[in-house]
This record gives sequence, C-alpha cells and structure tokens, in this order.
Amino acid sequence: MTEQQPDHQPDKPMQWKVPEEGFEFEPDTVVVTQEHQEEKLAACGLQASTFAGFVDASFYIGLGIHAGINNGISAEGNVNMLQSLIQHRPVRLGEELTVKGYIRKITEVPRGVTVDTEVWFEGEDGHRAISASRRSLKPDPRKKSARGAGDRPAPVVNAPGQLQQFDRYQLTPEAVKSYSQEGNSIHYEMDAANKAGFRAPIIGGGMGVHYLVHTLMQHFKAQSYELSIYFRRPIFWDDVFTVAVDTAGESWRALCLYREDKVLTEAKIESLVMGI
Repeated sequence: MTEQQPDHQPDKPMQWKVPEEGFEFEPDTVVVTQEHQEEKLAACGLQASTFAGFVDASFYIGLGIHAGINNGISAEGNVNMLQSLIQHRPVRLGEELTVKGYIRKITEVPRGVTVDTEVWFEGEDGHRAISASRRSLKPDPRKKSARGAGDRPAPVVNAPGQLQQFDRYQLTPEAVKSYSQEGNSIHYEMDAANKAGFRAPIIGGGMGVHYLVHTLMQHFKAQSYELSIYFRRPIFWDDVFTVAVDTAGESWRALCLYREDKVLTEAKIESLVMGI
C-alpha cells in the first residue's frame, strides 16, 4: 500500500490504546509508487524528477506515524517535536519495505506526555533501508503550561539572517489539504486546529521535511544521509517560508525553513554520502 491509511472504518471506530513503553507494532508492508510521489510532491510545489526514480525518504515519516495508527496509537492532536531521518540506502519507487517499530519512552511534560517511537523500514534482505524515529507531544487538554513540552534542545542554526538562501515557497490551504493524510485533523480542519490552540491548520512535520530533503538532493544526489530534525515553530497552511543552508566552508552543516528570520524547522546534517 502507499502512505498507509488507518484501517478502521467510520462505522467501526478504532479502539485506541494508551501509549505504553515497550509496545511493539505488528510488521506491515508499505510501498511508495511513482504516482503517489509525483502527486504529493506536486502539492508541495516540488519536482519529483529530483529523485531520479528513487523515493524521497521524507515519505517514511508519515508512514511511520500511520504504522502507529494502524496499531491503535492515535495521532490525533499530536505535534511532532524531534525527528531522526536516516536513509541507509536509496529506495526505488515501487519497492516493498517492511515497517517495524515500538514505543521506546513515555515522558511526563507540562502539557501532557512526549512519546519516543522507534520506527524503521527493512528491505527483502532484512536490512534497514530507512529509519524514521521521532518524539511527539501528546497534549493533555487538562494541562496548561507556557513551557509546553519542557526544555527545548539547543538551536542548530543561530544566525538565520546569515544563511545561504535557496527557494521561497507559498503554501495554500488547498495544497496542504491535498498533501495531508487522514489521522490528525489539525493538518486539514480549522476547528481541530483552533481547539489545539493554533490560528489555522499546521502542516505535518513530514511535509516540511520534503522541502529540506529536496534541496539536499538537488545539490548532492546523496546515496545515504542522516538528519536530526527539530520542529521549532508551527508552519501554517497559508505561510510563506524560505529554504536556507548553514555552511561551514564548502560543506553544509544544516538546513532550515525560516520566515522573517525565525527558524521554523531545522535539520542538522549528521552524515552525508554521495553516490546516486
């Protein structure tokens, strides 16, 4: 299947489970097709041809979230905070992978709990092709705190005004709804976003990562890479933002999406091997 949808039907509501440390997902098969990639990247305003017959690994962020949904772990109202994205090797469009995962850690925070989930995707050989582990905030409506999810990790990009700038993008509600998948209505319904404290729907973390990976692949055609991604501020469905790069000499050390000198999403490049 492509970009898994929750298996439950409207007349058979899912019996959601309370996230617990050690809870393991049932393995499942996932596929990203050429048609799916072209459709979703077009909604982002990006060129699928950049990936030259391979999958944009950003898709596995959403697939990892839906693996949890299909195992009874609700994503409704959750907000991505941290994301690790590792492409161990390129994945061809149409290639079947097996998704596996488990909940590694639950932490009480001022606004609810954070859930650390390990997720990875294996090829037919049993080796990992993609790893997409994350930390998300599961808000508790009974809890209110300015500190939200607790202490924030140190910034990766310290001077966004000095970054090397690349493309600028204008989001639209229509495009964001076209990209978004069922499972977390704060990405596509105004009422749900307002109830969660946002002025409008916010894009999913994976959608934002497409812009970073697209820029990376345009310039490096990477065989493998590892990104540590931090979602610093919400990106609304009508926002304008720029992709920029923090360089160290001729090397790239980080990428970010920013607006008015404020970093929205940033990714530290932990490793990069060219070769496609």
